[in-house]
Amino acid sequence: MENKKFYITTTLPYVNAEPHIGFALEIIQADVIARYQKNLGKEVFFNTGTDEHGLKIYLGAEKEGLPPEAYCDGFAEKNKDLKKALNLSYNNFVRTTDESHIKSAQAFWLKCFEAGDIYKKIYKVKYCVGCELEKTDSELVDGKCPIHPNRDIEIIEEENYFFKYSKYQQPLLDFYEKNPNFVIPEGKYNEIKEFTRRGLEDFSISRLKEKMPWGVEVPNDDKHVMYVWFDALENYISVLGWPEDQEKFNDFWPGLQVAGKDNLRQQSSMWQAMLMSAGLPNSKQIFIHGFITSNGQKMSKSLGNVVNPIELANKYGTDAVRYYLLREIPSAEDGDFTIEKFEARYNSDLAGGIGNLVARVVTMAQKLQATNYKLQANNNQLTNEILKTKNAYNKALNDFRFNESLIVIWELISWCDKYINETTPWSAKTPEEVEKAKEVLSDLLFTINEISNLLNPFLPSTSERIKAILQSGKSEILFPRLVK
Repeated sequence: MENKKFYITTTLPYVNAEPHIGFALEIIQADVIARYQKNLGKEVFFNTGTDEHGLKIYLGAEKEGLPPEAYCDGFAEKNKDLKKALNLSYNNFVRTTDESHIKSAQAFWLKCFEAGDIYKKIYKVKYCVGCELEKTDSELVDGKCPIHPNRDIEIIEEENYFFKYSKYQQPLLDFYEKNPNFVIPEGKYNEIKEFTRRGLEDFSISRLKEKMPWGVEVPNDDKHVMYVWFDALENYISVLGWPEDQEKFNDFWPGLQVAGKDNLRQQSSMWQAMLMSAGLPNSKQIFIHGFITSNGQKMSKSLGNVVNPIELANKYGTDAVRYYLLREIPSAEDGDFTIEKFEARYNSDLAGGIGNLVARVVTMAQKLQATNYKLQANNNQLTNEILKTKNAYNKALNDFRFNESLIVIWELISWCDKYINETTPWSAKTPEEVEKAKEVLSDLLFTINEISNLLNPFLPSTSERIKAILQSGKSEILFPRLVK
């Protein structure tokens, strides 16, 4: 029997910077999946939030002269601003400083401890504060982390608690073998399998509180706080009420996780080993997306090419931002953003594509008093085009190929434009020609309604506006053309 409950979660961005367009891509992709599943009749639990512990947060607060709590509060609110700016449908926002999460993380620690997978040792390690991860020499380029080349590598030497990651090498490989679609895309799945085959090393999961006090206190040892990843990853189940609310947890877990490629190891390997240790089911599936560059360059403050998604949405409109990121950035690969590309895509696809089609058809229907349309198309060819579009759309969306789903919608829009030019309903003069034109316009209005349904997960506001236009029979401009 199909489960009517669906759980999806993004990663939790660190609260040490303004919301950036890379995370906007991630949460918009997750929002499309959540809306799509809801449209299929599922009860959707959509989680996001903020990661608020660790050395990077502690140092950021220290630099600003703020208590860590106040530092986190400010950035958490800015991340919450994304909900309105990007029209997001999430129904849970977790902060890893929430008391309920802290208690759950401590209960999870004890599960792994009771399994014999947590032990203490003195160690010395190279550590990237930017990644909040230990680094081997082979992962460094000229002694620097390639993801954070502007940060110096820290050398940490202290007594910490460790997790027996190495114990789960074979269980993970067995799990991967039994679940061939666990990580999408396939290339990233192959990458994590190869990483696991090379051997896993136990990793540190605590820090001495006297050196770094900002974290979840280790149960039964108040001298240590949890390593940020161990605490943060557990949010995926703490938000489902684990371990207190077993009914809710069992209803929704396991779920789908959406993450960037820099999170591949943490999501698809470390977290999965931790779940095995705690005796809990592994995640259902993990979708890994790429990065966004600007003119082929990595976005960074030093280069001055960072894009604030809230400012972008305020200037161009929420659905314009959603459309560009979903259409122009390949779903599981890196993609590029520039204002020039954004405005070109806006004018060609939004103003000149869906906007033009709706205005053109509704205006003609007004003139011929043909604003009512049937519940199905009269034209078999059009019916076949709609069916072909829906099949391709669903197939692509089920594989998280958002850009391909949008491409097939716009192919249907182009087909409608061609159909209008072939049938020339605007030229009708005789009563017979007018009746024929009304039939053509009825078919087109029906098709536009179908297009609005397909657009709903991607451009929810535009979908609603199209429905309202069809209801009123009065044309309006969906996307004003941008003029230089």
